[in-house]
Amino acid sequence: MNKLGRKWRIFVIHHSHTDIGYTERQERIEQYHVDFIRQAIAISKEMRSGKRSEWEGFKWTCETFWAVEQFLKEATEAEKQDFAEAVRCGDIELSGTYLNMTELADEELLRSIHAKAADYGRSIGAPVDSAMTADINGYSWGYAASLLDAGIQHLFSCIHTHHGMFALGRKQIPFWWETPGGGKLLVWNGEHYMFGNELGFCPDGVGSYMIRDEFHTPAIVDNHFEIMTTRIDRYLAQLEAEQYPYDFVPVMVSGLATDNGSPNGDIAKVLQAWNAEHGEQVHIEMSTLSEFFNHLKGQEAEIPVYRGDWPDWWSDGVGSTPMQTQIFKDAQRALRKVKRLDPQAQIVSPSDIAEIEHQLVMYAEHTWGFHASVHSPWHWNVQMLEVRKLAYAANASRLAHGALDRVLNAKDGSMLHPGRAFRYRVANTEPHATKQFAQLSWDGFENERFKGGLEVVEESSGRVVPHQTDYQSATIEAELQPGEQKTYFIRPAKSSKARTTTNFKLVGADTIYDIEDMYPSGAENDGFVISQHSAESPYVRISWNEEGIVSWINKETGTELIRKDRKHGAFTPVYEVTPAADPRNPSSMYSARSTMGRNRKGLNVQRSIGRLVKARAVSSGPLYGVVELQFETSGMSYYSLFLKLHATSSRVDVAVRFHKDSVWDPENVYISLPFTSGELNEETLWLDKAGAPIRPWTDQLPGTLIDYYCIQEGLAFVGADRSIMIATPDTPLVQLGTLEYGKRLLHTQQSDETDRQLYVWAMSNYWETNFKATLGGFYEFRYCVQSAEDIQAVEPAIGQCRAMSSGLTVWRIKADS
Repeated sequence: MNKLGRKWRIFVIHHSHTDIGYTERQERIEQYHVDFIRQAIAISKEMRSGKRSEWEGFKWTCETFWAVEQFLKEATEAEKQDFAEAVRCGDIELSGTYLNMTELADEELLRSIHAKAADYGRSIGAPVDSAMTADINGYSWGYAASLLDAGIQHLFSCIHTHHGMFALGRKQIPFWWETPGGGKLLVWNGEHYMFGNELGFCPDGVGSYMIRDEFHTPAIVDNHFEIMTTRIDRYLAQLEAEQYPYDFVPVMVSGLATDNGSPNGDIAKVLQAWNAEHGEQVHIEMSTLSEFFNHLKGQEAEIPVYRGDWPDWWSDGVGSTPMQTQIFKDAQRALRKVKRLDPQAQIVSPSDIAEIEHQLVMYAEHTWGFHASVHSPWHWNVQMLEVRKLAYAANASRLAHGALDRVLNAKDGSMLHPGRAFRYRVANTEPHATKQFAQLSWDGFENERFKGGLEVVEESSGRVVPHQTDYQSATIEAELQPGEQKTYFIRPAKSSKARTTTNFKLVGADTIYDIEDMYPSGAENDGFVISQHSAESPYVRISWNEEGIVSWINKETGTELIRKDRKHGAFTPVYEVTPAADPRNPSSMYSARSTMGRNRKGLNVQRSIGRLVKARAVSSGPLYGVVELQFETSGMSYYSLFLKLHATSSRVDVAVRFHKDSVWDPENVYISLPFTSGELNEETLWLDKAGAPIRPWTDQLPGTLIDYYCIQEGLAFVGADRSIMIATPDTPLVQLGTLEYGKRLLHTQQSDETDRQLYVWAMSNYWETNFKATLGGFYEFRYCVQSAEDIQAVEPAIGQCRAMSSGLTVWRIKADS
């Protein structure tokens, strides 16, 4: 070794990266990780018995508690006792992480899963104070608070910088991550999770990924010690040259040259041999997370404090299976309704709740498919593992809605039977007051009951409320306080269907309404005016041309809600495709993606903008009017917007329906949201993130992602005098960075002049390994847009987004309840 400027100490943290479905079938991965714990117990016992003295100093960290949970389900009592003893004596460590998650999980789900390891640790007398993650590139701000609330004080983050990047502009450094509530989590901003393999700590498990040097490194090499000596020497010398503040450094290592690798007692043997020769200069030891963090906290070097969100580059996987992500989000909301309607778990048992959460977690976990998904989409493992991954969302949906059915049935719900009453209960399960539509539905065979018309009556007051009928339903508007419920019933009533013509509306005999009325007063009795160029309610006027929606005016204030500097119309589709060099060559599909870096597209990207080609009125009534806007766009054979304008508020519900072509080349679909509260220079954009709303480009760690964000239920532009709220119940990814290919910016690199345009990032298949290769299919994504002068703060604005996404809960009830 060359002469180093310090005497060094390397902490080696041995783990297995949990990647469920990337290298093998999900159930096979589960079997592996259960057996890994058995292997770690056996290594510990043989080491402590003296049978394998060369394994002295072995330690194993269970990267995820999911693996421990699976082990405990099938372990014998003796194995459970042996495991607990190995944990208590420090040979095996529990990490407070349940799995490596995307940002799909909401705050309730995060708190539930982070409590698992902590609860088990306390039960065996081994408190858990540290957690680690591997692969993922960030976390919602509420993630830190959920760890702290579970008693976990430290987080070791092993960022994988493929299509991502570590925070702060520097890795291998600590910082205090301050939570929204002011708590502080100690974080180590670490290296890749198999960097120790590159340094040679694992025999027959060497590699070259972050270090690209002169050595040829298949996993098994015959010059292992040469590689180890050279690379450790160079790495530590580089740390010294970079003025690294410590004389120690932590490194993660896998027991095999693969994700989902087993424990390896011979790592300890290698380190013993190293220390015998070089230990005076560089001492290497196996360590737990907790031991490392305790050593770190004993140092004099000041640790900086940072406050804000840590957006995850790798949450974009959720956009490669957009329909299943939509189902996941709906199931997560249904589970919240179950918990709020049955807070004491008297109807749905805790074990049933736990199973719903398990299915949600397995979908929201970061592994999105088998590693050959793009270049071999027909591979049996690709097909099989994709179906199983997507089944987690379906299972969560089935279980969550089944649980909600049980709750509603227990609360006077009425099942099918002759003479069933047309009586309904409407509930607001959100912690914010809300006024929105409730749909009272019945079965098609019951339509004859109301062939002459109907009335909807609020039961407590006897008041007949306005309604609008559809084929099998009547829509009403209900105003409810948090947790409030109201009961309604429907009765037959005579309704007039008399119609005549008008002398003022300039609509032709061809029913085409393409001229502005000369005398607007002639339409004063109409709740909605829908023409070929605009749609108008008492509260909003929306206008369009071939670019799409170019004006959205709040009529109460005269405020224009679409930015003057918009690049595209509201809800206009933006389609991108990066053509592969040879569309007939599967490897070309891989290579077209592998060099994209953090752009998520290639330099040769082809971008096309949807063009509006048709507008038609769909329906109009006392509560709402609906208009369809149909677009032509590349990559889709059909794309239409259905705008539902409300009669009593500025709210507009938007359904985006399209048929996506099946395309193997890497592609992206964006939906433009060029909105403003009308106070463009005074307003603040807030995003609903798990655990806390954030201001993007402000409330986040330095050096973090600013191109896109994974949000929960919506976003709001909050101004001093008014706000506009946009609920996004189905599509969690929103784009703020430029769509152009080029140099990407990180937080603190942007300036006031940096262009910021808002889009939904609806779908993508750009990743070269395990994203779903094609996005083809039929989709409907829903949005709700509402402006308000009485909302001037973030909490009520985001609360309104959540209420609009959740909707009111409606169920048919018994006649005598």
